[in-house]
Amino acid sequence: MKETLLIYEPAIRLAFFLGVFAVMATWEAMKPRRNQEIPRLLRWPNNLGIVVANTAILRLAIPLIPVGLALVAEERGWGLFNIVAAPRWLAVTASLLILDFAIYLQHVMFHAVPVLWRLHRMHHADLEFDVTTGLRFHPIEVLLSMGIKLALILALGPPAIAVLAFEILLNGTTMFNHSNIRIPPGTDRVLRWLVVTPDMHRVHHSVHPSETNSNFGFNLPWWDRLLGTYRAQPRDGHQGMTIGIKQFRTRRDLWLDRMLVQPWRGRASGYTINRESEKQR
Repeated sequence: MKETLLIYEPAIRLAFFLGVFAVMATWEAMKPRRNQEIPRLLRWPNNLGIVVANTAILRLAIPLIPVGLALVAEERGWGLFNIVAAPRWLAVTASLLILDFAIYLQHVMFHAVPVLWRLHRMHHADLEFDVTTGLRFHPIEVLLSMGIKLALILALGPPAIAVLAFEILLNGTTMFNHSNIRIPPGTDRVLRWLVVTPDMHRVHHSVHPSETNSNFGFNLPWWDRLLGTYRAQPRDGHQGMTIGIKQFRTRRDLWLDRMLVQPWRGRASGYTINRESEKQR
């Protein structure tokens, strides 16, 4: 079973990725939430190009995938759930919750530390908000994020099936909550108690720093509500709000080469949490 899981893990993840991406892209085309001024032909090749680059870099730099490390940890008795006896269902459920909370805290950290914000702001510099925005992360941020995830797996010792489920959920919900899809307001109000919805996460991509520093959750919405970072709606409304950040607003900035060098361009000011420039806004 373990060998089978390890062998088919890449295919399973790829199948879910392609399936969710196809559904979201079709939904966006049929029922868009906002009109987009920048054509997909400009943005999508660059945003998808960064996905290809990140996948290649991860496989070369960190060939030990999270599921593989979870299996190694289980065999060698590393991590909390491999030391403390717990029912399988409890270990899986607790692992999913802890991993998701860790992603929330990591996201806050990438907004709070200026040098990390330099990396993360590439994700926010997209001038539109759709399914490909959820895939647009700088390779160095992806490597750091993977390192944090692997360290947590070593400490936690989660079941491998929980790690695989979390990876699939995180990837799928990230594409879902970045999608430019129309969901009826009543349905959205119910859904956002269970999962981060596009309308909830879109606030996080507002040009206003106070809104950028809210709604950090990617999968579960509870951490934002519990820790006071939840914001229900953007001040300018979903149709009128401006997506992106103030520093990079030209179409040339959407090209792959500009995205890759963006951390070294300009100042890391105006958006990082608790900085003076943020307090004055």
